[in-house]
Amino acid sequence: MPIFEIISLLILSALAWLWFDSIKARDIAVQAAQAACSTNALQLLDATVSIASLKSARDEDGQLVLRRVYSFEYSDTGNNRRPGSIGMLGQEVIFVNIGLRPASQPPTVH
Repeated sequence: MPIFEIISLLILSALAWLWFDSIKARDIAVQAAQAACSTNALQLLDATVSIASLKSARDEDGQLVLRRVYSFEYSDTGNNRRPGSIGMLGQEVIFVNIGLRPASQPPTVH
């Protein structure tokens, strides 16, 4: 088997692994976003997350894993969109950021 075919198979295998691993990580991120929104009485908009960043990093054991950051949008009133994010190290959620929501303020008359 020529070296070109071997290298091509290795690259295709790596891409297939990345794709399947990313699907699993995305599912975990969607579940984390849904849990954070339901805990805080928020509505997860579009019921999904999207990848914002993908980098390599080391976990606590020193293993090389992928560090992903997903973004999503939620609503606290039903008529607005606010940004949120989820950070993952491998298949583990390391943070969920739903941001600071301003306290409702009484209207001011000028």
